[in-house]
Amino acid sequence: MPPPAARCRAPQMSREDRRAMIVRSVLPLVAEYGRDLTSRQIARAAGIGEGTIFRVFTDKEELFGACVAEAVRIDGVLAALDDIPLDLPIADRLAEAAASLDAQFERVGAVLTALARPRGRPGAAPSADADPDADPGEDCGGDPADDGRRQAFGALHDAVVRLLEPDRDALRLPPERVATLFMTLVTGRAGGPTGPLPSAPLDSADLIDTLLNGVLRPDPPGAPLEGTPS
Repeated sequence: MPPPAARCRAPQMSREDRRAMIVRSVLPLVAEYGRDLTSRQIARAAGIGEGTIFRVFTDKEELFGACVAEAVRIDGVLAALDDIPLDLPIADRLAEAAASLDAQFERVGAVLTALARPRGRPGAAPSADADPDADPGEDCGGDPADDGRRQAFGALHDAVVRLLEPDRDALRLPPERVATLFMTLVTGRAGGPTGPLPSAPLDSADLIDTLLNGVLRPDPPGAPLEGTPS
């Protein structure tokens, strides 16, 4: 009788790979629960034991910081912008760019907002496995540095410039200035530092139409027709 075949063991995951796997697994939960997220929930989402978390992260604060770093990464959105075909009409190119940027900003905003909430926030149902020794005074760690945000915004801006380059001769402003206007409209449409704007934010179609065609009608009501005395 032949001996039983030896079982092949899966290659062990490196520490860095395991950190990345945990972050990817729990990022949606961080955006939902913020600092109320417990070790048990983290382990369940990542399919690991609780002890494994703290073999690769010093504590949950380090994990939360890694989640913020992952949320603000722009590799994916840069690739999406660079994949937009340059032979599309300019309005279609910008619509695809707005959708990609919206998704990125929404992801970052959700994570940062959730982690900025204090533990046991009013109106939140207490978790069945909430950490009993949680410190409600801890603040959110891992907020990216200002220079990092500027670099990321600059890289996104440059990607939009590349999208506009085929139409440089048709634009009233250089693509660099148009990209700045576009980024300003996209990032500001949900509201400024004082909160949501009084009116509904511009949807992508309105935003792009306004950017490309302005806000004035071609013939404003009451304006004299071209060639007639005013």
